[in-house]
Amino acid sequence: MQFCFLYGALRAGFDQKGKFSFELSPILPVGLARLTSGTGLVSWWAEKTTGLDCLMMDDDESREQNTQPTPRMLAWARNSAAYRLARRMMSRQELMQAVSRKARQKYEDIAPETVEILAQEAVRFGETMGAIDDQAYADVKSQSAARNGKSRRAIAQTLARKGIEKELVTAALEEVDDVLAAVRFARKRGYGPFRRKEADQRQLTRELSSLARNGFGFALAQRVVEMDQQEAEDLLLPPL
Repeated sequence: MQFCFLYGALRAGFDQKGKFSFELSPILPVGLARLTSGTGLVSWWAEKTTGLDCLMMDDDESREQNTQPTPRMLAWARNSAAYRLARRMMSRQELMQAVSRKARQKYEDIAPETVEILAQEAVRFGETMGAIDDQAYADVKSQSAARNGKSRRAIAQTLARKGIEKELVTAALEEVDDVLAAVRFARKRGYGPFRRKEADQRQLTRELSSLARNGFGFALAQRVVEMDQQEAEDLLLPPL
């Protein structure tokens, strides 16, 4: 829709701090058809006011122009992606969130639509450079977490928070051995076969609870707690 604004009296002057300002008070948006229909509205209003400002634009086009980032902003988004991806591996969601957060800090009063475009441009650039790959991210992070004694359940929850799709998470977890991960967790905490002294019932309960809180099932937790040292060490040996 095209529209015009009829403005009232012009107010201008200096404020108490010595800053000059002026204001045209908009009275009413008037359809362009009415202004050109011969009703005499324009001529009548021109006689009664100090100014007439007519703005003709399309609503959708104006909104699109206001939210479309400049080439310089898009270049910033690509540079931001390159900087972040050079430092560490990131998922699509992580990069989008990081660039969005920085864009809101860098550009004052930036529109949400503009932030979204910049974040998408950062991801597009990362994918073009081969630095954004959620499947590779899930594979690397799941294997690293398993080596640190994380359970399949805990790894799945972490990947989901990073925005990794369920299918990619399932594929990545196929190579994760929960038994081996539980033994590694026990070694880090000094549980089960890695205790320095005999455990009483209170200590056994504590170990079982700790394993359960970290995503290991009760049956597996009990197996690890009761496992002898030789079996645990055999499991930890690298495959031939």
